[in-house]
Amino acid sequence: MDRRVIVRYSSSFKREVVSQLESGRFSSIREAMAHYGITGRATVKRWLGQHGRNALCPKVVRVEKPNEKDEIVELKKQIRQLKEALGQTQAEKLIGEAYLEIACEEMGLDIEAFKKNADGPRFIRAKKDRR
Repeated sequence: MDRRVIVRYSSSFKREVVSQLESGRFSSIREAMAHYGITGRATVKRWLGQHGRNALCPKVVRVEKPNEKDEIVELKKQIRQLKEALGQTQAEKLIGEAYLEIACEEMGLDIEAFKKNADGPRFIRAKKDRR
């Protein structure tokens, strides 16, 4: 069985690595990791967040106007409403198809033949007569 080796670093060692990075001795986090033999991918980056000035950690800052924030909330609300409406429409379509299937079964008709006949001129004429 493979045994993992867990390495624990002291606080002073962590601060030393961070200070070396911040002073510019190493040009990148990878270079510092290679120099000190640190194998964890996010270890030094986490140390920078804990012990450093956070100058080397990239940050994303989003600046928006108050109306933009409201707009985002409204758009999310609209998306949610549209998804609900779409789901309801799909459910109604499935129910309609099921009713058609049952009706055709009871009348002894083939569903495809019924659909072809319904698309013919009689159906269109019946729609016009209703107006």
